[in-house]
Amino acid sequence: MHTIYFLVQQTMLFSIPLLLVALGGMYSERSGVVNIALEGIMIIGAFFGIFFISKFSTFFPPTITLFIAIMISIVSGMLFSLLHAYASINMNADQIISATALNIFAPAFAIYVARSIQTVQQISFINNFRIVEVPILSKIPILGDFLFKNTYITTYMGFLILIISYIVLYKTRFGLRLRSCGEHPQAADSVGINVHKIRYICVAISGALAGLGGLVFIIPTSTNFNADVAGYGFLALAVLIFGEWKPIKILYASFFFGFMKTLSAAYSGIPILASLQIQNQIYKMIPYIATIIILTFTSKNSNSPKALGDAYDKGKR
Repeated sequence: MHTIYFLVQQTMLFSIPLLLVALGGMYSERSGVVNIALEGIMIIGAFFGIFFISKFSTFFPPTITLFIAIMISIVSGMLFSLLHAYASINMNADQIISATALNIFAPAFAIYVARSIQTVQQISFINNFRIVEVPILSKIPILGDFLFKNTYITTYMGFLILIISYIVLYKTRFGLRLRSCGEHPQAADSVGINVHKIRYICVAISGALAGLGGLVFIIPTSTNFNADVAGYGFLALAVLIFGEWKPIKILYASFFFGFMKTLSAAYSGIPILASLQIQNQIYKMIPYIATIIILTFTSKNSNSPKALGDAYDKGKR
């Protein structure tokens, strides 16, 4: 039973960042803007958030420090994503190339700034944000051990954002307009919807969630940041495609890939796998092999937004 608790808790830690970043990608791509810059945005969000924690954690209680770092990661990710929005929406640039440029720029920027300030690129921090147990809720049989012990507040934020995203996408006027811009922007424009404005907002939301996802990924899994998020932005793209750009399916896909990541990163804590004496490089390959296999069989049938990647020219019909 201990092994099951361990697997569930580790899967949660790896799945929530995927969920947040994939939901961010969903906003952008459901509005019609391809966003493969999620990796770069995660790096920027993690860099600014972790840097704040590293330098200012002694000035505030842990909860306040984490909250401020979350806000910083959200804002930095949002601002960085606006570069992609401007290039894709205003300049009608190739969205893949624009996003790739941001992915290349982000780690270089993080390394340069870190070295300029502290001479080394690695940013260390003290991780004192883990919640040993949530009062009262941790006493719930079975569920308390799974969800309310040895966890982080960011886990609950992930589920909250999922619920909000579902409501926004399917139960609000903004969600309807968002989806119409990704399916048929000309039709949306003909009824008075500002396609460019909607896409800007959605790319900004995408950046906010990806920036948050970068911070959420680093905090439970490390005590330093080295301008790298282990390819999680690209893995989140696989989650987005496998989840068919729909919140609930994205949740399922996030937990599947999170479980694969758990097997690759925490196999030594699983007695059966540890006894096999397989090289750790093999385990590290698991999530990416799973990604290739799944996308091979599902990508052809993926139901992507019809106008995804198409630059919208208001003068054309």
